[in-house]
Amino acid sequence: MRYFFKKFLSYEHMTFGIPNFIGDLVREYSPLPELALIVNVVLAVLAILAVGIGSAPILIYMERKVCAHVQCRFGPMRLGWHGILQTIADVTKLLFKEVYSPKGVDTILYYLAPMISLTAPFFTLALIPFGEQWQVINLNFAVPAIIAINGLGLFAILLGGWASNNKYSLLSALRSGAQMISYEVSLALIMLFVVMISGSASLNGIVSAQSGIVLDWWIFKLPVLGFAGFLMFMCVSTAELNRAPFDIAEAEQELTAGFHTEYTGTAFAMFYLTEYINIIGASALGAIFFLGGWQAPLIGVESVDKILSAVPDLVWMFAKIYFLVWLYMMFRWTWLRPRVDQLMSFEWKFLLPLNLILLGLAAMFTAMGWVL
Repeated sequence: MRYFFKKFLSYEHMTFGIPNFIGDLVREYSPLPELALIVNVVLAVLAILAVGIGSAPILIYMERKVCAHVQCRFGPMRLGWHGILQTIADVTKLLFKEVYSPKGVDTILYYLAPMISLTAPFFTLALIPFGEQWQVINLNFAVPAIIAINGLGLFAILLGGWASNNKYSLLSALRSGAQMISYEVSLALIMLFVVMISGSASLNGIVSAQSGIVLDWWIFKLPVLGFAGFLMFMCVSTAELNRAPFDIAEAEQELTAGFHTEYTGTAFAMFYLTEYINIIGASALGAIFFLGGWQAPLIGVESVDKILSAVPDLVWMFAKIYFLVWLYMMFRWTWLRPRVDQLMSFEWKFLLPLNLILLGLAAMFTAMGWVL
């Protein structure tokens, strides 16, 4: 255990935790040299839980309001000011509902699936730098690690659909497997594109490569390639999140509720919560890859930049995250859902070739020294 703490959760990797003066006191007066590290780990875990679980009610309320305004209606209005307590009521209802499983389910896998589904996005949040000093683990290979972690979400959906002993759930799980495996190829290529032009597979290194004014962000620094990469990232990540218009894994009109048809109560709440935590993770990655991460949007005017720099980096990061969250929600309530064959053709016949072209151009620009 001591070896695990020293190698994988050491101070050289962890940048978020207890303030220095508290850490010095704990290290000086504690009989256990690992106590300061344990306190650091506990606080980091609590922070990640707060970001993930605390953001979910906000996003649920936000999605209802975005949906309502797109469709020219009010949305929740009666419970609390502008319906702000409606989400709390829904969460309370889910927590106290009976967790019922139908006959014939594989009990162990049936209950294991939502747990795995909820665990995966927290791994991603642990790798994301929300500020210069607000990160749990800083890995030099964070991008490949995130690509690997994404597979856990697919694994959970396949388990849940198969273990439910329901033909609609199984069909939905198979659809999801085909969709997510296909779009993971394009997502990995887009991440490789960002790694190539940034010269680093570390999320902190990618942010550092965009330091300076707004025009140094990848979406503007490479006007054509950067903007095309951003659009494809938003499209592919929407499919990876299983959100409309790419929510073939649920497809209420065709498969009743998709892979989670047979889930109720807290088990269903875990799948539901996973979607919104994944939105936070995907939006954070989009902000890091293309919008400069936690850096302030400096414009090169000293008086204005001084004011912008005074705003904490954590505020800028969450402002960019919620802007991208709003874009995801607008996609959901604006575009129509394609058929399964159209969705797969869009990936293999359009997005994948376009990503390969983008990657080739990025390699040429990097080799010629045009990416500065």
